[in-house]
Amino acid sequence: METERELREKIVHFGALLYHRHLAHGSAGNLSVRLEDGNFLVTPTNSSLGALTSDHISKLSADGRHIGGLPPSKEAFFHLAVYDERPTAGAIVHLHSSYAAAVSCLCHDDPADVFPPLTAYQIMRLGKVPLLKYFRPGDRALADEVRAAAREHKAMLLANHGPIVSAATIEEAVYGYEEFEETAKISLLLHGRATSLLTSSAVADLVESFPS
Repeated sequence: METERELREKIVHFGALLYHRHLAHGSAGNLSVRLEDGNFLVTPTNSSLGALTSDHISKLSADGRHIGGLPPSKEAFFHLAVYDERPTAGAIVHLHSSYAAAVSCLCHDDPADVFPPLTAYQIMRLGKVPLLKYFRPGDRALADEVRAAAREHKAMLLANHGPIVSAATIEEAVYGYEEFEETAKISLLLHGRATSLLTSSAVADLVESFPS
């Protein structure tokens, strides 16, 4: 298990990586990792992911109390909701990247899964992606919606907002988020065109071969 210091440094590293890849902007978005003792680290409120320092990263108890570092992101509560429902989740990435945010603003025929089955890695890294209804940023009523979705999904999309992606490690959560943005981009590029989708048997094979 990685030490708290190592995980703090990874949050700084991946925050800068996401920022410089233009997946994060301004002070929007947040990252978190779960510690071995059940507490978790989350990026501070009103902070740029491109300019984090390890000592300033917020530390919260397993029940959400602020116990160290700068004040946490106002959205830390939904990170806690995911961790409560997904024992295998060790990290979460939530950003407002352009293509994913654009998809969050569309009307969807099937809000239980916003993406058609386009690519193998989409299925492997994201699975089905539900659209959650709109809440203003920081509205704690969102926690119940996130909690319910997290029971079955490692990725979800907040309407008119952006994605939440969880995984066992921060590396995997970042890779999953990048896959989300690329899938959003591909889906928008293909919108209105005749598209060859993965078959149901191909999707089933991927799910069986690469369980979440």
